[in-house]
Amino acid sequence: MAKTSPGFRTFIRFHEWLYASTGGRLGHHLTVVPSLLLHTTGRKSGERRTVALVYARDGDRQAPAGYVLVASNHGMDRPPAWLLNLEANPKAEIQVGRRLLTVNAEVYRPGDPEYARLWTLADNGNRHRYERYQAGTSRPIPVVRMVAT
Repeated sequence: MAKTSPGFRTFIRFHEWLYASTGGRLGHHLTVVPSLLLHTTGRKSGERRTVALVYARDGDRQAPAGYVLVASNHGMDRPPAWLLNLEANPKAEIQVGRRLLTVNAEVYRPGDPEYARLWTLADNGNRHRYERYQAGTSRPIPVVRMVAT
């Protein structure tokens, strides 16, 4: 099971704060890969939850373009809370830069017809970090496609 360092967790919290507090003017390209803010509804609390996540664009299909997220949780053996929230309620919002979009989440797991394509798209866009995360856990890592409603 992978672990994240306290310094990394502090950076993630700072990134989320910077992105949100500047209305997306800063934070979208804080690192070498683009990120968005995902706003979900807590499945237990009902409260709004926000997390910054790396994304890839999926525009290859005839359907509306989507944003692809990987529920890697940095290679930990448990899924991220945001995935559990989306499974309970697939309606969410994403902030991409300064744009706020209402979206619907589609969760794909290994064996789903679109999974391999979406995984490759996201992994290539994140410098193959997801391959390393998957190698560090026995948990199959889902891919989530967010489509504007």
